[in-house]
Amino acid sequence: MPRRSIWKGSFVDAFLFRMNQKRESLKNRKIWSRRSSISPEFVDCSVLIYNGK
Repeated sequence: MPRRSIWKGSFVDAFLFRMNQKRESLKNRKIWSRRSSISPEFVDCSVLIYNGK
């Protein structure tokens, strides 16, 4: 898997941050944002990531 450049930094979609404020809405929800990185705020959250199938 190619690695993201260090100078670009990490990327997290804005809607994931909004959903993280309401933790209950993020639980076991299918998301389509495969390009987002896992930040420390998302530890202990479980989500289903859409893989194209």
